[in-house]
Amino acid sequence: MSLNLSADRPTAPDDADDGVWLECIDCGATFAPFDDVRYTCDDCESLLEVRYDDLPTFEDFEGRGVWRYADALPLEAGVSVREGATPLYEAPRLEDDLGLEALRIKHEGMNPTGSFKDRGMTVGVAVARELGVDRLACASTGNTSAALAAYGSRGGMETLVLLPAGKVAAGKIAQASLHGARILEVDGNFDACLDIVQELAGRGEAYLLNSLNPFRLEGQKTIGLEILEGFLADYGAVPDRIVLPVGNAGNTAALYKAFRELVQAGALEESEVPKLTGVQADGAAPMVEAIENGADETRRWDDVETRATAIRIGNPVNAPKALPGIRETGGTAVAVSDDAITEAQRALAGEGIGVEPASAASVAGLRKLRNEGIVGGDERVACLTTGHLLKDPDAAAAAGNDPEPVPADTASVLEHLES
Repeated sequence: MSLNLSADRPTAPDDADDGVWLECIDCGATFAPFDDVRYTCDDCESLLEVRYDDLPTFEDFEGRGVWRYADALPLEAGVSVREGATPLYEAPRLEDDLGLEALRIKHEGMNPTGSFKDRGMTVGVAVARELGVDRLACASTGNTSAALAAYGSRGGMETLVLLPAGKVAAGKIAQASLHGARILEVDGNFDACLDIVQELAGRGEAYLLNSLNPFRLEGQKTIGLEILEGFLADYGAVPDRIVLPVGNAGNTAALYKAFRELVQAGALEESEVPKLTGVQADGAAPMVEAIENGADETRRWDDVETRATAIRIGNPVNAPKALPGIRETGGTAVAVSDDAITEAQRALAGEGIGVEPASAASVAGLRKLRNEGIVGGDERVACLTTGHLLKDPDAAAAAGNDPEPVPADTASVLEHLES
């Protein structure tokens, strides 16, 4: 497997298209990027990554949003609704409470459809258009379906989403519905939905836009580029650690790829690469299990349960890319309880940062690692929050204060407040 920080700068094979190609992470086979629909290696069926002959540095980036980083992406422009450029919030009370040198919250819930998935879709849907496909499909715990529906409709393509019945927050279903997706509720969990979508894609019935698709992760790696640029602007140095929720492990893989490319381009020293630290819920933690056991692959969890619905995944398809990312950067992975996730959701809300439960897992995991002494007080840390609180309004209401009924007159209101 070629996933390592010290890999040499890539050299374009004969089948590259304008310096862009697909390469297998296991056997090294290469493929032209746009000659055919391809998700995995033709030779060994392992995962693919997008490679570039000319790797940019920070000085090459211009503009705003995801497509500011066009020099690091497979196309010059995408199907866009102005995604990216999300806030990197200060959280002073949380920073003091956790006893950290610096803490910033990268809030991906401020993307157009309310999650980080928009970054991947602006690239993935553009590649689908380049390939000439007309039906897009995904399995989803909610956020992917919302983003795919929005970007598919923007690109004028049919969209099909498969959701686990009864397991997706209403706000996310509403988004997919309003943006015109055809929604199939499957009697099974997310991993069963993904199995079906992969089979549909294999039969040529749809273009798969889950994070198994290597082009999806190209958009998501811009999260890491924005975090690094934000820390460089504010602190003159990159963060020591990035803590992020893990479901299918696409963001972990994407950030690791972004940092490897910066090292290969000479824009980042290998010693400067942030420690990638993944957080899962206790009831859905195959990545944590693999890290703790020193395993090279994850064991599929058939029964997963957590109120953090966006990371209720038992078979993370990007584990072969993400596990090396955690290990090569000196990071770790940790599992946290649903109650700890809710407490972190409240703590973020106390800073004015509203997130859905899965997003708060990053802060819950950071707190656990800080209490265990694994994260030091001298560290500068970025926590990734992946979705807006209105993605799951029921969870937000359950975590917040209850309304207090009062009579319709001022005296009664004052009496109630005093009591």
